[in-house]
Amino acid sequence: MNKVKTVSADKSTMPYGSSGAVLDPQAIDHLAAYKPNLVEVLDDTTIVSEFCSKYRTWITSTKLNTYIGIDDFKFATYSNATSESFDKFYIKNNRRRFRCLRGEYVYHQVAWRNSWPDWKFIDDEELAANDAVVISYPFSDTGCRHQRHDEILQRCTELGIPVLIDCVFSGVSYDLVFDLSHTCITDVVFSLSKIFPIAHARVGMRLTREDDDDTLFVYQKISYNNRMGAALGMYFIDNFSVDYVVDKYRAKQHEFCKQLNVCPSNTVFFGLGEEDWQEYNRGSVTNRLSFHKFLHRGVL
Repeated sequence: MNKVKTVSADKSTMPYGSSGAVLDPQAIDHLAAYKPNLVEVLDDTTIVSEFCSKYRTWITSTKLNTYIGIDDFKFATYSNATSESFDKFYIKNNRRRFRCLRGEYVYHQVAWRNSWPDWKFIDDEELAANDAVVISYPFSDTGCRHQRHDEILQRCTELGIPVLIDCVFSGVSYDLVFDLSHTCITDVVFSLSKIFPIAHARVGMRLTREDDDDTLFVYQKISYNNRMGAALGMYFIDNFSVDYVVDKYRAKQHEFCKQLNVCPSNTVFFGLGEEDWQEYNRGSVTNRLSFHKFLHRGVL
């Protein structure tokens, strides 16, 4: 049996490694107080569509970021966080060559290494018409806009390359323009996993321009979605603004960055370090430090 090659070293045990929701005391209190009627939730055939409608409104209510073109994505489906939507994008484009940038969310490399081994980093070879692209915004490795973001989307539009935009950090970022007007973008995905401490409930949403009747749409049409996740997600978006985490912790992020001599990211729990933070490198030129384990404490 061939040994599976490790994609990257796990940094979750390092002080500023990995990333995740801030363990905000108020959010934890709300989670502890959440007492759903399981019979009612599991019997509610409209709860998923209600969640998706509220989630879209909640996202665009931000005063810290700007969304352009999101109304062109008429169709919303529940997604078990963002990962389920990634898998559907892979299946939909399974005859294409998958592409991403260095430093992108490692899940893609793990998924592609065995099933689509011809995938390549965008940095290593020019885009081609038979490619399919995944790119996070803000970018996974920095929490900021990748310097090639617009260039890549323009080229994908010219070549007719389908693109999935991963907006998992959208609720913990600031001073960004989410321009979804590029016609190459077919899927835009969101999750509450990085915003509130409910990652294991797998609460997310996918937006698309068309209803192509893939399995996420089928789940939605026959009401076979994760109703518990939808109920919990709706509970949190009903009780917290989309800008809550950034408003509460941005000043502390900047304080931590000053202490460690790193640059603040547009994502509230990241700082970006230079050569002396090389152990946090994730494959690109950036050394990303995450403060999500410390922000709620107020000290490093």
